[in-house]
Formats: sequence, C-alpha cells, structure tokens
Amino acid sequence: MNALALGPHWLDPEHLIQAFGLAGLLLVVFAESGLLVGFFLPGDSLLFTTGLLVAAGEYLHQPLWLVCLLIVLAAVLGDQVGYLTGRRVGPALFRRPDARLFKRQHVARAHVFFERHGPKSLVLARFVPVVRTFTPIVAGVSGMAYRPFVLFNVLGGVLWGAGVTLLGAALGGVAFVHEHIEAMLIGIVLLSVLPVLVELLRARRTHPLAAGSGPDGAGSGAEPDAPPTATGQGQHV
Repeated sequence: MNALALGPHWLDPEHLIQAFGLAGLLLVVFAESGLLVGFFLPGDSLLFTTGLLVAAGEYLHQPLWLVCLLIVLAAVLGDQVGYLTGRRVGPALFRRPDARLFKRQHVARAHVFFERHGPKSLVLARFVPVVRTFTPIVAGVSGMAYRPFVLFNVLGGVLWGAGVTLLGAALGGVAFVHEHIEAMLIGIVLLSVLPVLVELLRARRTHPLAAGSGPDGAGSGAEPDAPPTATGQGQHV
C-alpha cells in the first residue's frame, strides 16, 4: 500500500499500524471510544485500513476474526470507561472552563445527539467522529440505566468495530481499492461526517439565527453551558 496523506503523518492510519502494531491499534480504538483526549484520533479510516492490511498480510498477521474480536472488545471497554467517567465526574466537566483538549461544545453536541436519538444513539454515534467519544460520557451524566447501556454499547461496538474492519478486508482484494486507497479513505471520512453536516443544515433551516452554533443546534434558546440533566430518553429504553 502507498503512504496515506489524510492528515499529520503521525495520525496516518497505516503509519500508526506499522509503528505500533495491533497493540497501538487497540489503544487508539479504546481511547477514541470514551476517553476525553481521544476525540481527535482516526476511527473509521483506521478500522478500514486495518481490514485492508489484514487482507493483504501487511504489518498485521493475526487472523481477521481475532483482530475484529479485539477491536470490538477495545471499543466496548472504551465506552464503559466513558460511561463511568460521566457518572462520576461528568457534572464537573460541564462546569469546567474550556481547555486545550476539552471543549464543552463537543460534549454539548453529544448531549443533544443523545437526547434526540435516545439509547440507540450509542449505536449511531459510533459512526460519527467526535460524537462517538463523548456520547457514552453524556449517557453516564444523563443517568442512563446501566443494563440498556451495556446492550447498546456492545451492539454499537460490533457494528462499528467489526463492520468497518470487515468492509476493509472485503475490499482488500479489489485492485481498484489499492490503486485509489487515499480516495477511498477520504470517502470513508466524508461518509462518517455526513450526519454532522445533515444536522448542521437542519439546524440552519430550523433556527436561522443559530446557524453559527453548529450541528447540535445550540442557540435555540437553551443555556449553552448548562450541564445536561437526566431525561426520559436517558433513563429508559
């Protein structure tokens, strides 16, 4: 495979896998799934590249089923950590001034996403960059019952972690994919941010004066810095 140029070299999916192997891959998946400092890490493109490399026998030589299983476990455990973080220290995070790695707007966006879609947001958010990192934290802050959280967490981890990896492996034998790998990964990234763009357009159409507030629709009258409170969607399935 050719070197990819989708961002800083040290965040390049192939470079990460080549440099740190399976352990580094699992650490990135774990961090991006629920650690506050992991929202900027590659997600969908990393999993897609992983599938491609496993199919091609490059850098990763473990069986595909084992790689998928470990990725799912890392994703599920990451969400578990995010949920527990939200339960224990979440309210304080919403009152904390913006820091270099922590932006309340990210959490607010995930909160609106969670409130709009309910527990199934844990599945949907897996495919939305940034939102997937903060949604389990918001689920914990909102007081979502632990049993349904685990159910939707595992379901989302399987569909995202194994699904995107298997998609990459399935396309790994297609010559066109290898010849246009950068275009394929750019397409994966664009598809992953499409829900955010849809929410942005919807917010502009619904609240023209709040167009600059981003896809979470903040500015429609809600207090932007107020911590989220438990709602019916956060409490029940």
